[in-house]
Amino acid sequence: MNSLLLQLAVLGVALAAAALILISFVAFITATKMPHLHQHEDEKFFLNARGQKETLPSIWDSPTKRLSVVVPSYNEEKRLPIMMDEALGYLEERQKYGSDKVRVITLVKNRGKGGAIRMGIFSSRGEKILMADADGATKFPDVEKLEKGLNDLQPWPEQMAIACGSRAHLEKESIAQRSYFRTLLMYGFHFLVWFLCVKGIRDTQCGFKLFTREAASRTFSSLHIERWAFDVELLYIAQFFKIPIAEIAVNWTEIEGSKLVPFWSWLQMGKDLLFIRLRYLTGAWRLEQTKKMN
Repeated sequence: MNSLLLQLAVLGVALAAAALILISFVAFITATKMPHLHQHEDEKFFLNARGQKETLPSIWDSPTKRLSVVVPSYNEEKRLPIMMDEALGYLEERQKYGSDKVRVITLVKNRGKGGAIRMGIFSSRGEKILMADADGATKFPDVEKLEKGLNDLQPWPEQMAIACGSRAHLEKESIAQRSYFRTLLMYGFHFLVWFLCVKGIRDTQCGFKLFTREAASRTFSSLHIERWAFDVELLYIAQFFKIPIAEIAVNWTEIEGSKLVPFWSWLQMGKDLLFIRLRYLTGAWRLEQTKKMN
């Protein structure tokens, strides 16, 4: 009996090892060597107030504003106007920023949330760049908390630092409102993030993050994932380059209309997390000092 159990255990370990090797091989051969940074010709312009085309600036240019805000939007006609009213109203009250104008970058192809944010980042003018979700779940004045968190990280190595909004302090409340199944999925995802990719950040998925210009250019230039798990790779890259990161508690309210389907979306993100780790581990993806994009 003991011999049979030992044989089954050895067989189980061998099958697990074979499966890991197979998954690693698939992750390696399906990996794109470099992030896809190509801009379609129509994505290099925006329409000004007169309806004329103007060339978008580049992240590699010198900043001309104190703050840029990047808001990814896809079928957000119901939620986006409310968020924009709050954001622009707040910015107009702050003399040190003011509100310049809204620039809409229309992507020729759906690049996913991460891809859309990256295109916005690469066309930003600000010394600091804030990414914010179109649903307005995080109250916009909380940008002041992120600014303080960013300043507390000084001195910034190579002028790079990141402040991440966090909903981790609301975890107990959210568990009380979720089903056991969704709570299990949430804990499983958090464990995979910690085990495979990012240590020390409790909430990697909050869409409210503030970057110095240099940190944004370094991390987004190395980004491969363009779908929902892009935040995790972004922070993985930041930790690789030893960019200081502050996690800051923000006010957050769940807004109806999310495009995430809990089980299937988290399954996809789980696969992405595993592939992120394996692709960097096997050398399919490498992080080096990034050069300016042509």
